[in-house]
Amino acid sequence: MLGLFGILNLGARALQTQRAGVEVAGQNIANVNNPAYARQRINIETGVSLPTAAGPEGTGANVVSIQQLRDIFVDGSMQNELSVGSYWNTQQQALEFAQGSLGEFIDRQAQGLSGSASAGATGAAQGLGDQLSGLFNAFQAVATSPSTMPERQALLAQAQTVASRFNQISSQLSSLRSNLNTSISNDVDSANKLLGDVANLNQQIHAAEAGGGMANDLRDLRQQKLEELSQLANIQSSTASDGTVTVSIGGATLVSGHQVQDTLQAYDAGGGQVLVRTKTGGTALTLTGGSIKGAIDARDGGLATLQTNLNTLASNLITTVNNVHRTGFGLNGTTGADFFTGTDAASMGVNSALTNDPSLIQAAGAAGSPGDNTVALALARLATQSVAGLGNQTFSGAYSQAVASLGQSLNDANTQSANSSAVQNMLSQQRDAVSGVSLDEEMSDLMRFQQAYAASARIVTTVDTMLDTLIKM
Repeated sequence: MLGLFGILNLGARALQTQRAGVEVAGQNIANVNNPAYARQRINIETGVSLPTAAGPEGTGANVVSIQQLRDIFVDGSMQNELSVGSYWNTQQQALEFAQGSLGEFIDRQAQGLSGSASAGATGAAQGLGDQLSGLFNAFQAVATSPSTMPERQALLAQAQTVASRFNQISSQLSSLRSNLNTSISNDVDSANKLLGDVANLNQQIHAAEAGGGMANDLRDLRQQKLEELSQLANIQSSTASDGTVTVSIGGATLVSGHQVQDTLQAYDAGGGQVLVRTKTGGTALTLTGGSIKGAIDARDGGLATLQTNLNTLASNLITTVNNVHRTGFGLNGTTGADFFTGTDAASMGVNSALTNDPSLIQAAGAAGSPGDNTVALALARLATQSVAGLGNQTFSGAYSQAVASLGQSLNDANTQSANSSAVQNMLSQQRDAVSGVSLDEEMSDLMRFQQAYAASARIVTTVDTMLDTLIKM
């Protein structure tokens, strides 16, 4: 039999057990708004039974562990999906900026509707498509009145507007490219810091768990760091028997045990193309997700294609217009002058000699014929002529295709980003079902442990009364 003192010890252990339940419930409630926290519960086991003449007699209950409620599969899936979502979100933001630079209704162009957009999606008064149409309309106006100055001045003003718009778009896209490179470098620095944090937490967790039990709060923090890291790059992680986590990126092991084996480094692969490699090993990494990869693919994909298409369009516009304009004659008989200067979207301009003297515009097909509009008509007809350098498309068609290509890339990014967000929401709900804190449940547990604590205290006071009676005997 336990005896009075044995029962007293049983009551004391019962008080400790129920108090632990209250403590853990309080910890859960305190972290109800902590997104990185996984709820905990105490695991209670019956104490060792003592043999008696009447059979084994229980000695109460003990708390054997504080368990963290996590689903490893859901955590791993969330980690991977965060990487996917961050990849598409980064691409989406970069392509939206490119869209704003064009100042066009991307959706309309992407759907192949006729005509160019009349206003920019970001509030610009006109997109480049409208301005190109305005240029050829201005050539037509000169053809209608080849000997008057107002039409020539309006043509030059429109030509300068077109050239300035090409310059502006090129500058904005180059700035976006530079910003993406900066973003890659900044994300690499952030990733290296997180790798150091994970290694440090590995050490703390190993030390805390060396004496038994689980360092639940430290594991929560480490999981948060891993998920933040996965948003930067698609990582592979595995947990060792000692509780430490090994982290790899692109096949290179970066964290093992308590040590950071290597770090990431952003480097210029040539032509301003910033890529990522391991700093010590110098191994170029093939990333498959995260914001770093999203920035690289946006820069080298949709943005690079748009820049190439715009430069090709500008180059062919300059060359084609100049080839026709050189054959004409100005009002004073001059000939052979170029209309545009430059070679691409960044350098395109209007011949300053023409802007200083509009009479030098070579609209006539013969010298000494101020009323001749042969060349001006030929320039106006370029609006509907196919250009070999543009894949036998018109200038308007080539521009519409360039915009449509960007629109398709942006549409893909929008769709994929929305899909990833939906998957993340689903995984978040699944994780909350396992790891989330329910205030109703915790309040119920608090009341349950409180009542059990009060009952355990009654055992102690009852035994105290019995001992007092025994002593007085």
